[in-house]
Amino acid sequence: MHTVLRICCVLLLCISEVYASETLTLAPGQASPKASIEQLSWLAGHWRGEALGGTVEEHWAPPSSGSMVGTFKLSSNDKVKFYEIEIISEVADSLVLQLKHFGHDLKGWEEKDQTVDFPLVKIEEDAAYFDGFTIRKISADEVHMFVVFEREPQLKEAVFKYQRGIP
Repeated sequence: MHTVLRICCVLLLCISEVYASETLTLAPGQASPKASIEQLSWLAGHWRGEALGGTVEEHWAPPSSGSMVGTFKLSSNDKVKFYEIEIISEVADSLVLQLKHFGHDLKGWEEKDQTVDFPLVKIEEDAAYFDGFTIRKISADEVHMFVVFEREPQLKEAVFKYQRGIP
């Protein structure tokens, strides 16, 4: 993992809640299951919640052209901490979640041609389990996301609890 990303994740983990494992890992040699972007159409919309010591927001466009695009923003004390651009796309008859982080000044954390990639491990009607990143529909107006920030020496996850369209 990129050094800057690792440092930021560790810092964020220190101010976030940690929960029991809600994520899955793709085993070596295990192929991602067949899936279609349409299976995640319930994710489209504006989501807002509290996590990582601040307010988090995500906007997801409806599926089109084999993908969904989303944006993420963390703000605290009326200041943006960081942004993400997120893509879930159909790849080899399955799905991959990719993202890039940006500081408040839009300077990228990852190298120019690098992304953080999460291949699909399992998909259900109301959940998508990517390797280290789970998106779960709780209701039509609530979504929880679980993200692995550290695997060794012990698995550590943060949870993001979002409500639909709350200003």
